[in-house]
Amino acid sequence: MALALYNKKRDFKKTPEPAGTKAAQPGAPRFVIQKHEASHLHYDFRLELDGVLKSWAVPKGPPFAKGEKRLAMEVEDHPVSYMKFEGVIPKGQYGGGTVMVWDIGTFEPLSKAPLKDLAAGKLHFVLKGKKLNGEWYLVRTRRGEEKTQWLLIKGGEDMKPVTKKGDDTSALSGKNMKALAKGDSVWNSNRAEKSPEKPAPAKRALKKKSSGKLLGFFEPMMAKLLKEPPAGDWLYEIKFDGYRALALIGKDGVEVLSRNNKDLGEKFFPVVESLRKLKVVNTILDGEIVALSPKGQSSFQLLQSYELGQERPPLFYYVFDLPQHEGEDLRGLPLEERRERLENLLRKPPGILRLSEAVGTDGEKLLEQARALGLEGMIGKRAGSAYEAGRRSGAWIKLKTHREQEFVIGGYTNPEGGRKHFGALLMGVYQGKRLVYTGKVGSGYNDALLRALGKRFRELAQESCPFVNLPEAKPGRYGSGITRAEMKRCHWLKPQLVAQVKFAEWTRDGKLRQPVFLGLREDKKPTQVGREEPADA
Repeated sequence: MALALYNKKRDFKKTPEPAGTKAAQPGAPRFVIQKHEASHLHYDFRLELDGVLKSWAVPKGPPFAKGEKRLAMEVEDHPVSYMKFEGVIPKGQYGGGTVMVWDIGTFEPLSKAPLKDLAAGKLHFVLKGKKLNGEWYLVRTRRGEEKTQWLLIKGGEDMKPVTKKGDDTSALSGKNMKALAKGDSVWNSNRAEKSPEKPAPAKRALKKKSSGKLLGFFEPMMAKLLKEPPAGDWLYEIKFDGYRALALIGKDGVEVLSRNNKDLGEKFFPVVESLRKLKVVNTILDGEIVALSPKGQSSFQLLQSYELGQERPPLFYYVFDLPQHEGEDLRGLPLEERRERLENLLRKPPGILRLSEAVGTDGEKLLEQARALGLEGMIGKRAGSAYEAGRRSGAWIKLKTHREQEFVIGGYTNPEGGRKHFGALLMGVYQGKRLVYTGKVGSGYNDALLRALGKRFRELAQESCPFVNLPEAKPGRYGSGITRAEMKRCHWLKPQLVAQVKFAEWTRDGKLRQPVFLGLREDKKPTQVGREEPADA
């Protein structure tokens, strides 16, 4: 990236940041990590290369344990003079907020051609700073139109994490973020023209004052699986095949959480960036993170490939409900009133946010059209219904065009032919507290997925079979083609991983027919996985 983009984004009559040109410095190349409290707190990681500071935004800061990975979003190159910038970027300016030199020192590329390595997508280096010392890697996972996604990975040996006090103390001035935010240590780039306005800590610009506090996480409302559309007044939306996600927008930033309260923000950082552009606070959105195929269909397999960095399909956050808005709890309001407010909020959705449109009221006709278009199904919502957090009351229903649900991985078979790592996965569902075997899943994998899953399996290996209906001592055949002899060649796992599987039907003996692996689910507890059977309308 050229410094023209850096200069274009800033008004140097108002910000104390240095305008700069490309300038190589003698001696060992340097690095700086700046703690930056803007619309969200993050760490800016910068390496001196080719006369500029190559820069990445690292939301959770550098990793310390060997093999630990942190998301790093590539941003525009910065001038070398930015190395010692510390102070306050005024409100309303690009990146407005407090900046602290968190660590500074030299870095040693462990190759003769670091720029070539960086262009190829992998750089190995050693940092020698006041806080960080040791080996790290930068590995590109996906190219983007605006920002490219990398991983900052700790190599070499583990390093003792920086203390809480050290994390909030400048390696340059010794001041903490609070002192810097007061403006008693604003770095000046020695320009003749000073900023006309007094720097101040950046705060989110609000349209109006919040009328209440952010509710915090709650389990989202769930839909009940039905065989056919019910009678009555229902509004229908497309059923997406992705990650259910609650977006919590508070005064201190944005969180994106799965239905079991796991952080999805780092994994799907573009969603967080788009949510920050909404001019609201103390607001909660309910929706689905999806990856779209070239035909415009949501695909869980593509979403898995996005997570693994194998593909870069279009990513969107489709929002279908508004449980809280500007501090007001809307969960008790009728569906139509919540939708009206949501439509007003997303009239011009920023970034990759999208409104999940209501597509009609004729469930039978819509399901037939969904089947013809290859969609997963439809979601129906009873007219006038409230938002019942954590419940599957039947006020929301789902109608599927094909069989697909979650299963618990309890083991795997040996690889055969040219396949590596494993052959087929052994799947099951819970009946009460008992894990019941439902069949083998041998298709749906590529080499990268086989390798990634194989690594996870090594950490979960156990000696005993977790399935209650596969007793190792009893002779005969068990389930889908597992004999007593084959049982001895199976590898068993702690039942902690949940997989999404598409299949043709259930057989009479309760096994899967023609199953295909779609991906791992991190948003559901294994003990919550049971056999899904559609109920009568």
